[in-house]
Amino acid sequence: MNERGERRRTAWRVHGLSVTGYRHRRDGVPCQDAWRAGEAGPVTVLAVSDGAGSRPRSAEGSKIAVRLATEHFGKHVSGRRADASAVHGLLRTALREVREEFLHETAEAPDDFAATLTVVVIAPTWIGHLSVGDGFVVLRAGTEDGKPQFHLLPTAPEVSEYSNETVFLTSSDAEKWVRTACVRDSGVDGVLLSTDGLAQAALANSHGRPPMPNASFASTMFASLERAGDDPHADTEELAAFLRSDRVTAVNADDKTLLRAVRS
Repeated sequence: MNERGERRRTAWRVHGLSVTGYRHRRDGVPCQDAWRAGEAGPVTVLAVSDGAGSRPRSAEGSKIAVRLATEHFGKHVSGRRADASAVHGLLRTALREVREEFLHETAEAPDDFAATLTVVVIAPTWIGHLSVGDGFVVLRAGTEDGKPQFHLLPTAPEVSEYSNETVFLTSSDAEKWVRTACVRDSGVDGVLLSTDGLAQAALANSHGRPPMPNASFASTMFASLERAGDDPHADTEELAAFLRSDRVTAVNADDKTLLRAVRS
C-alpha cells in the first residue's frame, strides 16, 4: 500500500497514504511505512506501522503488522459493548495475538522485520487506541470559540531518557511499553494516525511541555478529506506532493504515513 492512497466510504470516510522519505528516495530504498483500514461489523480499525530503517526486511514487517492488526483487533471488538477497563483488556489481548502471529510468520529472523504499530479502533460507543513504538494519534472533537479542538492521545513512553530508539513488535519487552487509551466522546468526528515521520509537522513542542497537536496541520488534513472531490487519484496526488514537499521534508526526511478518518 506504499505510495498509494485510498478513500473508503462507510460510516467514516477513510483515506490513507504512505510516501517514501527523501533519504530513501535518494538511496533507492523502498518505503518502509505501511497503513491499512478494515471493517468488522460496526467497527472500523485503522493501523499504521513504521519499519525499522536499519533492518533488512522491515518494509515487509510493516505490511504484516497492519494486516494482522486489522484482522485481530476487528475480531475482538466487533459488536461488543465494553466499559473502559474492558476496552484496555481487549486491546492488549488483540496485541498479544498480533505479536504471536507476527513472530510466527517471521520465525526465520524476526528482528529483520522489526516494525512499530499504532492502532485505532472506532466502535459505536467508544474509540480505542494502542501504540507500540513512536506513532501517534490526534482526535478532532468539539469547538472553542468556533474553532475545532484537537487532542493528542497518550504516546508511548520513551525507552530511554538518553536515546531516541523506539520499541518494535519484535522487542522482547514490547508489551511493557504499550500505551492504550479508551475515549468515550460522541463529539469525536475526526481521527488522524501517523508514523513518526510527520511528528515535527503535526505536533508542536514548547518550552519542555508535552507535545500538542499542530492545529494548522490537523485542520488542513481533515479539511482536505472532507472536501475531497470525485477523483480519488487527484486528491491522493495532491496530498502526496505536500508530504514530499521541501517544507515538510526540511523538518524530517523519513518515510511518512498519514491515515485519516472523518464522519461521513
